[in-house]
Amino acid sequence: MTRLGFVIESKACIACHSCAVACKVENNLPDEVWWNRILTDGGPNMDSPAGTYPNLSISTVPMACQHCENPACVKVCPVGATYKDAETGVVRQDYDKCIGCRMCVAACPYTGVRNFNWEEPKYAIGQPMGALDIPVHEKHVVEKCTMCWHRLAKGEQPACIEPCPARIRHFGDFDDPNSEVSKLVRENECSQLLEDRGTNPSVYYVM
Repeated sequence: MTRLGFVIESKACIACHSCAVACKVENNLPDEVWWNRILTDGGPNMDSPAGTYPNLSISTVPMACQHCENPACVKVCPVGATYKDAETGVVRQDYDKCIGCRMCVAACPYTGVRNFNWEEPKYAIGQPMGALDIPVHEKHVVEKCTMCWHRLAKGEQPACIEPCPARIRHFGDFDDPNSEVSKLVRENECSQLLEDRGTNPSVYYVM
């Protein structure tokens, strides 16, 4: 048994969006669809700071599916299309079972981490450019971060980890006390998003 997840040093994030782009390319995400986003808290526009120069401020929140230990989305799915993998703790989607009811979207407290494909997926370059072993995107299903399940199956890390130039994203097994992520949580003050909801996300942010 493992509990895979992330530790993100968000204060050191430079908002370059490399992780988001890597995710989009690796998973061949359709136009306008992002499973991994870097949200910025500052000015009125993305990546814009608050204040007046030179007194400016901005903070970042890398956001994707939180792969909760107690996922609200799994409880409400009427057909078992949203489920938690028993071996890894990864919250997964079965596109073949999904009936498009979007109950998981409504139940998830983390706004915007899921996408519903209202139409047939469209692509800017007109052809797939992601990994060969990813599921085909379909109309009328809900999608989200898979933690790059196809890469995990080969013993690789999610695609968002390696491209980060600031090396602020860490991935590993929280059930292993000697893993890098376990040590980071023990040795630093960390937070989880919406801790009061009882979902116990598998994403920790170093404060």
